[in-house]
Amino acid sequence: MGWRRGPIAHFHWWSVGIDPALRSRRSSFGGPTSGKERKRRSGGGGVKMAAPLRIQSDWAQALRKDEGEAWLSCHPPGKPTLYGSLTCQGIGLDGIPEVTASEGFIVNEINKKSIHISCPKETASSKFLAPYTTFSRIHTKSITCLDISSGGGLGVSSSTDGSMKIWQASNGELRRVLEGHVFDVNCCRFFPSGLVVLSGGMDAQLKIWSAEDASCVVTFKGHKGGILDTAIVDRGRNVVSGSRDGTARLWDCGRSACLGVIADCGSSINGVAVGAADNSINLGSPEQMPSEREVGTELKMLLLAREDKKLQCFGLQSRQPVFLFIGSDAFNCCTFLSGFLLLAGTQDGNIYQLDVRNPRAPVQVIHRSGAPVLSLLSFRDGFIASQALAQD
Repeated sequence: MGWRRGPIAHFHWWSVGIDPALRSRRSSFGGPTSGKERKRRSGGGGVKMAAPLRIQSDWAQALRKDEGEAWLSCHPPGKPTLYGSLTCQGIGLDGIPEVTASEGFIVNEINKKSIHISCPKETASSKFLAPYTTFSRIHTKSITCLDISSGGGLGVSSSTDGSMKIWQASNGELRRVLEGHVFDVNCCRFFPSGLVVLSGGMDAQLKIWSAEDASCVVTFKGHKGGILDTAIVDRGRNVVSGSRDGTARLWDCGRSACLGVIADCGSSINGVAVGAADNSINLGSPEQMPSEREVGTELKMLLLAREDKKLQCFGLQSRQPVFLFIGSDAFNCCTFLSGFLLLAGTQDGNIYQLDVRNPRAPVQVIHRSGAPVLSLLSFRDGFIASQALAQD
C-alpha cells in the first residue's frame, strides 16, 4: 500500500489474459527507458482508456426501499461526465428489488449480490458487488490498511484515528487493540500463521505482535523515516520494509536485527512486494556470502514502488538490480501476478502491467480515471485495485 491515505472510493476487479507469446518471450534486461520511449508512452501509446461507471457507495441499501434512489455516472475520457440515477420500483417476492435506470443507462441484471449497469452511448458496463457485510464500529475514522488472516478468521486494520485493531472477520467483533506505535500506523499484515501481525508506522518502527494476547514481541529500529509498506518472505523468518527515508531493509525476526539495506533510492518507497522469480530471470549473484539468518530469499524478487516515478526490481538475495522502469507519476503500490508478470499503480490513475523479462515497454497500461491507485491485489485469474476519490 502506498503512503497516501484517504477515503477509498472504488474497488475494481480485472481479469488478466496472458498472451501466449509472453509465455515464451525472452529478452535482455534494460535499465530505464529512453526519453524518446517515455515521451511516446506519455502520448497515450498502449494505454487502455476505459469509460468507468461509478455508483453511490451504499446503493445496495438505498435500493432495497420502495422508491429508493442511488446516483450513478459514466466518465468517458476527454468527454463530459454523464450523470444518472437508479430507482427502486418495488421488492419482488424473491427479495430482489426491481430497479430502473434513468435515460442513458440500462440495468442489465440485478440480484441479491450484485447489479450490472451499462451506458450504451459509451459502450461501458460494470458489475457492482453488494457488500457481504459492513463493520462500522471498529474504527471512528478512515481505514489506512487492512488484512485478513490466511484462515479467514481474523482481520487486522489501522486507521487515521490512531488505532490498530484485530477483529473477528465473521461479525466484526473486536478481539484485540494493538498499542505501541507513536503517530499513525501506515501498514499492517498477518504472518502466514495467522497468529502474528507485522506493522509499520510513521514513528519509523517496525513491530511484530501476538494476535492472541496483543503483546508486542519484537520492535525493529533502523529506519530514519516513516515505514510505508512491508512484505513477508516465505513463512516469515525474514521481512522487508520500505520507508520514507528511501531505503528498503531486510530484517531477521528471530534476532530483531537488520540483515541489510537492499536498496537506498534517495526517494520515498511507497510500496514493496516480494515474489518468486521465473527460472528465466537473471537475478544476479551476491557480492558477499548471504547471512545464514537469511531464509527463503534465494530466487526471490523485490519490487519497489517509488515516489520519484520509478518502479525498481532487485534480486532479494543478490541485492543486484534487475530493472528500473519510469512511469507517468509517483508509484503508490505494486504486486506480482506470476514469476514474471507484475502490476504497479500510480498517483495519476495508471495501472502498469510489466513483464520482468522485457520491462522496457509495458504489456498494457490500464486507466479508468485520474484517481490515485492505492492498492493492488492478485486475485484468481486477475487482480483487484482500489482507487481514491476522483476529482471531476
